[in-house]
Amino acid sequence: MAEAKTRPTKQRVRDFIHTLPDQQTRADCTIIAKLMKEATKTNGVMWGGKIAGFGTTTITYADGREAEWPLIGFSPRKQNLTLYVGLGEDRQKKLLSKLGKHTTGTSCLYIKRLSDVDLPTLKRLIEVSAKKRGKAKN
Repeated sequence: MAEAKTRPTKQRVRDFIHTLPDQQTRADCTIIAKLMKEATKTNGVMWGGKIAGFGTTTITYADGREAEWPLIGFSPRKQNLTLYVGLGEDRQKKLLSKLGKHTTGTSCLYIKRLSDVDLPTLKRLIEVSAKKRGKAKN
């Protein structure tokens, strides 16, 4: 199995969140981490310096290589909070339509702050995404 460039570290997610300079971002990330921990039943692990991952799965690149990657995760970026939740299923699309203010990428969900979205819907989206992507390995 190929090694991904971004790998798990020894840093705890809670410690990472405490280093974030913006108070609102820290509060939002604390809630997201709790939701992801509950959905995967795993403790978070920092992948590289900026991605909080929960559970692990095997991903397959276009060239057939495989690597370990977080089952679900998030990263507080300068422009928004990025949630790595593997979008694409109809069930997720229905939840996204009820979520509130957000944008999406290929498999990422982008939100500015938690107050922009419906929290119960986000919780359900995280649960569905964790279940869809498989069983957690850590």
